[in-house]
Amino acid sequence: MSHPPKRTLPVRVLLEDTRGALQLELVNGIDEGPLPITVTDIHRPGLALAGFMQNYLNERIQVLGETEILYLNTRTEDVRREAVARLMSVPVPCIIVTRSLEIPNELLQSATQHGVPVLRSVMLTTPFIHELTKYLDDRFAPTTEVHATLVDVYGVGLLFTGRSGIGKSEIALDLVERGHRLVADDTVHVTKIADDVLIGKGNHHLRHYMEIRGIGVINVQDLFGIRAVRVQKRIEVEVLLEDWDTKKDWNRSGLDDRTASILGVDIPQVGIPLFPGKNITVISEVIAMNHMLKVYGVNAAEKFNSLLIDVMQSDRQTKQYLRYDTE
Repeated sequence: MSHPPKRTLPVRVLLEDTRGALQLELVNGIDEGPLPITVTDIHRPGLALAGFMQNYLNERIQVLGETEILYLNTRTEDVRREAVARLMSVPVPCIIVTRSLEIPNELLQSATQHGVPVLRSVMLTTPFIHELTKYLDDRFAPTTEVHATLVDVYGVGLLFTGRSGIGKSEIALDLVERGHRLVADDTVHVTKIADDVLIGKGNHHLRHYMEIRGIGVINVQDLFGIRAVRVQKRIEVEVLLEDWDTKKDWNRSGLDDRTASILGVDIPQVGIPLFPGKNITVISEVIAMNHMLKVYGVNAAEKFNSLLIDVMQSDRQTKQYLRYDTE
């Protein structure tokens, strides 16, 4: 089985993306090192500088804060040179020094000699690591695109799917007219930001435009105002729009839960058959509200099933009691 290639992040892209947020500057003019960034974790190489190399994670971004720089500055020149040599004994993606600290000459010269980018930030070390890790998590998060429409209905992200031309955009437009919020139409960019969390957003250029057959392209934000749209939303339920088929056994009790998998995350799926005159907009609102009830532990189908079982048991007990009392 072939595996997908490992995703990489060039240092120059990191610098371009976070120059403002992380207040980064390139110190030695090298924006592409011998090893690209491939992991989201950060490493502080204090132990490696001190001589303990068994857990030196060189594939990570190396962040040097006040402790590491103070250690180097309090060593003799020979010890500093040896410590830096250990740090550079294997390729590293880049070295980042925080707190606008002065970079020891031995470190800067050795990094430049090995072609390793050296960057510096004015931020304190701990907040810097938090922000950098957040950026890397977002950058390396699994993504995909699905042909669908995403709408925020009562705070629930409903992902409408189905064949082309089945009416996804029209349903979304009707929901927007009723006060709900459009996230994306036609193409939804999905990002997995946690083990079970999917975030959907629209194409950056086509964000809140929508194509309505017979009318053409419209701008939902211009027509309905800023309150009718949002940039992104968690995807919580897939609403699969299907053509009505009299031979198909549609789910009528709600006890048979269906799921759909996107990027390895299972989300509830509700199949809705379409035929003329059916009010899909109201049904969509019910789907959203019913999902929220389930989140709070209230399952109408299970409660109804339990009620039926209790009624049947009660009827049997009553019939048994009255079996011989015919008067």
